[in-house]
Amino acid sequence: MIEEKTKPLFERSEWTFDIMSEVYDAIEEIAHNELHLDTYPNQIEVISSEQMLDAYSSIGLPLMYKHWSFGKRFARDEHSYRRGYSGLAYEIVINSSPCISYNMEDSSMAMQTLVMAHAAFGHNHFFKNNYLFKQWTDAEGILEYLSFARDYIAKCEERYGIERVEEILDAAHALMDQGVFRYRRPPKLSKEALRKKVQEREEYEERSYNDLWRTVPAARETVAELDECEIEQKRRQEMFKLPEENLLYFLEKNSPNLRTWEREILRIVRNIAQYFYPQKQTKVMNEGCATFVHYTIMNRLYDKGLISEGALLEMLHSHTSVVFQPDFDDPRYNGINPYALGFNMMMDIKRICMEPTDEDRDWFPAIAGNGEWRDTLLDAWANYRDESFILQYLSPYLMRKMRLFSIADDSKSPTLEVGAIHNKSGYRQVRNALAESYNLSLQEPDIQVVDVNIRGDRTLFLRHRCKNRILLHEQTRNEVLKHLKLLWGYHIVLTGVEQETNEELYCATTRPQKEEAVV
Repeated sequence: MIEEKTKPLFERSEWTFDIMSEVYDAIEEIAHNELHLDTYPNQIEVISSEQMLDAYSSIGLPLMYKHWSFGKRFARDEHSYRRGYSGLAYEIVINSSPCISYNMEDSSMAMQTLVMAHAAFGHNHFFKNNYLFKQWTDAEGILEYLSFARDYIAKCEERYGIERVEEILDAAHALMDQGVFRYRRPPKLSKEALRKKVQEREEYEERSYNDLWRTVPAARETVAELDECEIEQKRRQEMFKLPEENLLYFLEKNSPNLRTWEREILRIVRNIAQYFYPQKQTKVMNEGCATFVHYTIMNRLYDKGLISEGALLEMLHSHTSVVFQPDFDDPRYNGINPYALGFNMMMDIKRICMEPTDEDRDWFPAIAGNGEWRDTLLDAWANYRDESFILQYLSPYLMRKMRLFSIADDSKSPTLEVGAIHNKSGYRQVRNALAESYNLSLQEPDIQVVDVNIRGDRTLFLRHRCKNRILLHEQTRNEVLKHLKLLWGYHIVLTGVEQETNEELYCATTRPQKEEAVV
């Protein structure tokens, strides 16, 4: 379709807020009316490189409590940036309502255009519509909660001392990856209910928890009958709702060693961990969606005559750098680039909808040739996460284009074996293997609280279900156990078992070796 050319919105590389406003309106018209995107209201802020580094250090959140690790991260990133070892992102976008986008002030007007299309509309739409973000995060409440968290921890430092607050935060951060609900959704509270709950916590002063633990007899008892032991174990599991995958949640509710304000800090850290959990599950889809959106919008702007050829070429130069996939033997190779995989899959879905081959019709009968690539993509962005998206939409055509194949790596064999190549059965194996590599349940350790020795020394028992006999790094594991002991107040025993056979692979404990565990 030939469109009447109009005067470009900008000719020079320098940006102004007036020009950015005009470009934003043009992008918004294409995003909403042509791509049918549904977005939160946007709040775009232009910041300096130092402010961008500061945003890096606080994991991209606009409001954050103070912690030494953020300063350490800032110093590291600033040193690397000043010496030219690394660059900075063109943008950071916050999953909130309004959706906050940080743009670099050093960027040209062409790059500001690309970044607004990428973040303010691509990521924004994905945050608002993907089912994981809708079910697990509260975009309208996150900014108020972060403000509360910052002020609450600052008050705790004034009242109880910086050292104790830092100890609790250090321990909570060490357990952050094990402080999320993976399979059951935490309840969402309204703002009024949240304020009331915090007030009740401050007034309650942990009476119920301490009273419970003070009544536990300190003497060790031996249970003679096996059935009585099993009954007692079931009673403990019912009391503490075991097994429990969310370690921070368990400690917050049941630790005999924490005061009310310390429990609230654990709650703050695990809520922030839960907020980021959907982003870990949708890296390929989220970046693929945003990259596809900015690529489509910048081409439509050029078709309408709203940007010049020079601006388009500058955007395309950045775009191709973002979606570049180094070969496996390239020094720059660091796995599959999520931007490259995501963008190529979005473009391939559009091709399947508009110009399918017989192979596409065989593999994707529901969408091949339907002509509705917009609706197909909107449905995919809303209803899938990385592993399910790859299982559903990765085509043989794209596997050939990206030259994907599968390697069988058996620890018992001295050699590697090519397990799947480009044939009908091989395509399915490659697709399954690639999807599995994005399944967080297979990438993160499955560690659960399984028992508590309430009749003896109050030892807490954890079980790590090892996948493919992959163990935890010993030094890091032992350091994290020390943090766990600080929060629990008593000894910790962590047992690693093979997932399939329940064979015990290791046992780590904070108890001195001369002591023996009593269950």
